[in-house]
Amino acid sequence: MESFPVETGANAPSLADDPALGLSQRAKLEILGAVLLGLFLVALDQTIVGTALPKIVTSLGGNELYTWVVTIYLLTSTITVPFYGKLSDLYGRRPMLMIGISLFLVGSVLSGLSQEMWQLILFRGIQGLGAGALFPIALAVIGDLFTPAERGKYQGLFGAVFGISFLIGPGLGGFLTDNVGWHWIFFVNVPVGIISLIVIWRLLPTIKRAGASRNLDYLGAFIFTVAIGFLLVGLTNKQSGDWTDPAVGGFIAIGLLGSALFAFVESRAKEPIVPLDLWRNRTYVSSIVATFLVSFGFFGAIIFLPRWFQVVRHESATNSGYLIFPMLIGLIGSSIIAGALVSRTGKYKALVIAGLVGIVVGIGLMTQLRADTPYPALFLWMFIAGLGIGPSLSVFTIIVQNAVPFSKLGVATSNLTFFRQIGGSVGLAIAGTAFGSALKEQLPAQITPVVGQVFATVPPAKQAEVGSFFQSLASTVNLNSQTGVGQSFGQLIETKAPADLHSFLAPFVPQFDQAFNNAMSLAIAQTFWIGVVTGIGALVAAFFMRELPLRSTNAAPTRAVAPGTTSAAGSTGGDKRPPLPAAD
Repeated sequence: MESFPVETGANAPSLADDPALGLSQRAKLEILGAVLLGLFLVALDQTIVGTALPKIVTSLGGNELYTWVVTIYLLTSTITVPFYGKLSDLYGRRPMLMIGISLFLVGSVLSGLSQEMWQLILFRGIQGLGAGALFPIALAVIGDLFTPAERGKYQGLFGAVFGISFLIGPGLGGFLTDNVGWHWIFFVNVPVGIISLIVIWRLLPTIKRAGASRNLDYLGAFIFTVAIGFLLVGLTNKQSGDWTDPAVGGFIAIGLLGSALFAFVESRAKEPIVPLDLWRNRTYVSSIVATFLVSFGFFGAIIFLPRWFQVVRHESATNSGYLIFPMLIGLIGSSIIAGALVSRTGKYKALVIAGLVGIVVGIGLMTQLRADTPYPALFLWMFIAGLGIGPSLSVFTIIVQNAVPFSKLGVATSNLTFFRQIGGSVGLAIAGTAFGSALKEQLPAQITPVVGQVFATVPPAKQAEVGSFFQSLASTVNLNSQTGVGQSFGQLIETKAPADLHSFLAPFVPQFDQAFNNAMSLAIAQTFWIGVVTGIGALVAAFFMRELPLRSTNAAPTRAVAPGTTSAAGSTGGDKRPPLPAAD
């Protein structure tokens, strides 16, 4: 089946249908650069703040609110994604993108001026309100500027932006925090954001969909906000609680029930935030499902690698960020190359499947992780996983945008972003639980030989006391508190032991530490199986995808009509365009 032809004459798309028709190639590239700058702001902010957060908390106090600095940003940026996508379809990309960047910059300045933790949390929430616009609308702008057949050459740059931010972020965050002050990790966003704003304001057209209803679904918006808020807070609380806790399982249950109610409300809304008719498109659904599963498995498992570098191999926080460089090389390279191949060949299904196979193989190899795993082997495993994840960042966006009508490009792109973020959040919660359970399972087997050595050195009169102590140890030690940087499991055992046993236990502190590192490495390796299983699930979803030809115009094609009748666009004499693929 051939690509949709470029249209001329009465059937040619208007500027409202295809904003790129009114722009020169130079203007397109300038807009692309400005959009990438805005996206770079969000990506860089995440890596910089993570590095500087310990010092920020020390400066402002309120250590008990530590996680909320990250949680509030996650909440506001995730919840607002579908709203920005829908509003950009109704009111145009430019105003929504400029509002997003402006909110992000205001939040950045206020965060840098924070004097107390509650202020930082509030202003990070404002940052998140802006960040929710940048990624989905940035991708939608590329969909406006370039036809599906052209987008591959440029979508790969988005993966590269995130890769570069991971490379620059830890070092820049550490430098600014140590030499200038933590406030500047937020202020540094301002000049870059202003440049992006100016270019977007000058060049990006404001296109509104003709005839679109402005009756927004306020009830659906309220239900969606409440449901996703409870879901995300519940998943975040899972990192320090049990599934049965009301603030964990209860919140998640409320979130799921609210999501079901939201779907019901959307099915009856005149202008739904998330059009449910999109879910009748097999290619769209398979892409969303595959993206969710990839994020679920990949981001949930990979989050443990920096912790392994820091706890088990005693690397610094900055070095642990740079040690995932092989994965980023694979990710950046495959993202750019995959996009170019799609643009050149017009084919994407085989490429997506190959990428998903790479994810399964790479994460599958990581299940062999041990405390003494040599770096070259681990670097190779990470590189293979990076090669696999790259196409999922760039190609799925092209697939989704090509599969939906142009009038729904924004909301479809935002849905893809939303499910990618939700998948990562769910994956983190599941992986955290799996890691904790695996650590409790692995540790006894690892410390048993060391306990045997201790028994061999104590006098017979003390052996009963030693045995009783180690039997009670499991109920008195919180293993989660021992997975942080700078902790010593051996010293913890010595401290908790009766005073008369300290002299016998002290020589074995290094052996207990090594046993804990062995158990932690095995536990992390087990969490990678989650990524393997979800990667296989994503593969299955991708096999059900229909490979639609990439359109060579942005205008939403209409179904063919009989010669001499009036087409949907109001032209006569027959519509030469191919029919839309049926919803499947």
